[in-house]
Amino acid sequence: MDEYEKERRKQIEEAVVETYKQEEEMMILVFAQWCANHGLDPEEMYRQAYPDQQSNERLQQVLKLVVPKEEAGEIPDDTVLGVLSMFGNEDLAMVVSEAIAARK
Repeated sequence: MDEYEKERRKQIEEAVVETYKQEEEMMILVFAQWCANHGLDPEEMYRQAYPDQQSNERLQQVLKLVVPKEEAGEIPDDTVLGVLSMFGNEDLAMVVSEAIAARK
């Protein structure tokens, strides 16, 4: 593999990582906005799902982007559960499922 191929491979890897980070941030935003729309505290729900973690810095950053329920669009329960599962957040999806069941 020559230098050009190595550099090209590195650029592709960096682009894939950046895309994943952006999509993960969107997943966090969907979760946080869904919580706001239903009067739930996303940080508390995160602590319930992951009690061994101190806090989630990315969640705290994304919370700045959450808008009041009145300004937000509806986020279906299936959507938030789907994006959480897509990123392997099964424990958080379970906490969300429990909140959905309690609401009904």
